[in-house]
This record gives sequence, structure tokens and C-alpha cells, in this order.
Amino acid sequence: MQFQVLGSLEMNDGGKSYIPTAPKQRQLLALLLLNSNRVVPIQTCVTELWGEDPPDAARATLQSHILQLRHALKSVPGVGSLPAARNILETRDGGYLFVTRPGDLDTEKFTGLLRTGKELLKTDDSRASDLLAEALNLWRGPALADVRHGPVLRRHVVHLEEERVTAQEHRIDADLRLGRHRELIGELSALAVEHPTREHLHAKLTLALYRSGRRVQALDVLQQLHRALRRDLGLETSPWVHNLHQAVLASSASIDMP
Repeated sequence: MQFQVLGSLEMNDGGKSYIPTAPKQRQLLALLLLNSNRVVPIQTCVTELWGEDPPDAARATLQSHILQLRHALKSVPGVGSLPAARNILETRDGGYLFVTRPGDLDTEKFTGLLRTGKELLKTDDSRASDLLAEALNLWRGPALADVRHGPVLRRHVVHLEEERVTAQEHRIDADLRLGRHRELIGELSALAVEHPTREHLHAKLTLALYRSGRRVQALDVLQQLHRALRRDLGLETSPWVHNLHQAVLASSASIDMP
């Protein structure tokens, strides 16, 4: 059985979806999957589903949602029975545990590829780029795009999206060192618009433009970054960004292809 959260929420077996349709059951399933093989306390589930002011019947309703999730699991041919479903979605003291196997969950695949890709950046840019691209290809859209985010899921989603940008930045680093600066300009331009105050992305776009013979546009990127930081955050650019600006102005050999 395959579970996917990097995009819409999916629970598939043999090419068929068994995902529940009830919004709170989907929300609860997403929470359990993002904490797979770890006990999620009952209070955490209640807070996610109802916030800081839950109804009096919240715990009883939570138990009902757990039962419905087990019935959804029971309908999967590879599970087939309620006792087997209970072995996947376990009740533990004070909480619930969703059991997944290695390779079942797309976030685990993503994290493993990201970790290996980051390590390979030290020795093999080509292989690192391939693995990081493979990790990014697991994303089918924003994390849990079709699931309501309560206070707990919201933190998980923010973390996942940050990891996604991190993977993209590392892959771009490898590609810049491989001389793929022209191919990166479109991707980096879109990222700079999406993240107007993220200095590292703007610096990479500056390098890609400069190494493509577009020094004026490279300087304009740094000017836009400077304005956005002052306007949105009241900050100046970091000293290393200032040094990059000076290097572009001087056409310094320090920022040529490594």
C-alpha cells in the first residue's frame, strides 16, 4: 500500500484509491501518516481537529473517526479485515500509531533522497543533482493540497515546504557547478518571484545570469532583493550579498565558473 502527502492525500493499493472522503478523517489520516510509526497523543489529535476549544464530545468523536479509518483500511484488498486494520492503525496508551513499512510513504522516500543527495554534493555533483531531482519529482503539488490544515498539520506542512525549497537549492548548487547556468535561469527567476526575500535564491539567479553574459540583469536581481528586504522586513542585504554585488560590478574572476 502506498501513502502520499506530497501533493493531494492518497492511499492507494493496486492502482486504486481508498482514501476516505470525510474531511476530518482525511485530516486525521494525514496527521497520523506524517507521524508514522510514532504514537500521536489523543490530545494532539483533538487539537488538530478542533483547535484549542474542542467540543465536549471531541474524544468520543475522535474514536469514531479512528473506527472509520480502520474500516477504510479494511476495504483495501491487501488488508482485508478489521483485525488486520487494527494492526496498521493501533491504539496505544494515550494515543494512536499508524504503522508503515519502508517505501510506503512518499515523505520517507523524499527525506532519504534529500539526505543522500546532500552528502553527494561533497563528491559527485552529477549524481547529487540526479538524486535531488528524483526527490523533487515526488512532489505533485503543495503538501496535503486537498486537506484542511489545523494547528498541528500546519507546522508539518511548513516544514515540508521548507525542505522542498532546500532540496531545490541544493540541486541548483550542483547544476551551477556543472555549468548549467543558462538552463537554470527560468527556474530561478520563478523562485525569486515566489520568495522575494530569500537571499540564497537571488544569489544563485545572479550567478546564473552573470555566467550567461547577462551582467546588467544580474545586477538588477540584487537591486530587487535589496528593495524587497528593506520594504518587507526593514533589513539590509547580508554582507556576503554585498560582496557578490561588488564582484559582479568588477567582473571578478571569483564568480566565474568553478
